[in-house]
Amino acid sequence: MGRNMTNNHVPTVFGVLVVLAALAAPANAADATPSTPAEFGAKLLVCNACHGDNGAPKNATIPVLWGQQESYLAKQLHDFQSGNRNFEVMSWMTINLSPAELGSAAAYFAKKSWPARSAAAPASPPAASPPAMVAVCEVCHQQNFSGGLPAPRLAGQSYAYLVEAMRRFAEGERTNNADMTKIMAAISPADREAMARYISGL
Repeated sequence: MGRNMTNNHVPTVFGVLVVLAALAAPANAADATPSTPAEFGAKLLVCNACHGDNGAPKNATIPVLWGQQESYLAKQLHDFQSGNRNFEVMSWMTINLSPAELGSAAAYFAKKSWPARSAAAPASPPAASPPAMVAVCEVCHQQNFSGGLPAPRLAGQSYAYLVEAMRRFAEGERTNNADMTKIMAAISPADREAMARYISGL
């Protein structure tokens, strides 16, 4: 799954890196200075290359940002910039943002409406009943995985994104949430797949 995810991103990643080079990304976040409104808008437009210009990601392994919890988005942007969460394209993206712009970017996407599910999108076969761990996860992710202050919305994210995110936590590739690392490591791959299939159908 991890290898497929990387291969799927290659054309998009290359395009984003070209745009970032054109924007002359600074060597580190400390060098980033606040942009003019037009420049900041241009930076946000680059996000559309992967996350979609209508909020629907270009690839199933990419998460929905529109309508996501602002506090969650702000933390993820900060973690990408600081290196606490590692993904090359997002590291480049956040280096190009000043500290103030991280919060502004999070607020911008959070205020958007969650995109409607595309009729053409492949639907995961619905689970006969919620997997056993669902009730535990809803403590933070809220009922029906709609999200809230403790944790992000998961309902409506794709199966491919969810199952890969769970795997990365379980195998220690993603470490910017210690609770998630412990929880996912204690769940079998088969159970994680069942959870991802259930949540993606909400």
